[in-house]
Amino acid sequence: LPVRMDRRLTATDKAYLQEIVEVAGLKTALKKRPDQLSGGEQQRAALLRAVFIRPKIIFADEPTGNLDSKAGATVMQLMKEINERYNTTVIMVTHSETQAAYAGRRIHISDGKID
Repeated sequence: LPVRMDRRLTATDKAYLQEIVEVAGLKTALKKRPDQLSGGEQQRAALLRAVFIRPKIIFADEPTGNLDSKAGATVMQLMKEINERYNTTVIMVTHSETQAAYAGRRIHISDGKID
């Protein structure tokens, strides 16, 4: 909605939006309301909103916490692709070793201390 309301979007912005929608596999979801999307689609849409402004860093706190394992893996793969394709650093907090395995670098904190 904010993208549609911004009448200052350039052709480059629109092309970039189409690209990231394709990367996230959300082309068919563009016409749906948030309550019509699955949890995984909602999470991927949230990532796209963040990526659209071309940030250098994305902070994510348990980004797959409410998702089943399949949807969680899809979100994690998208985060990895965002990192690699758009050179965006992703800093994520998780308790899941499975999700942490997607990271290029891991820092473990236990009882307030870095292990």
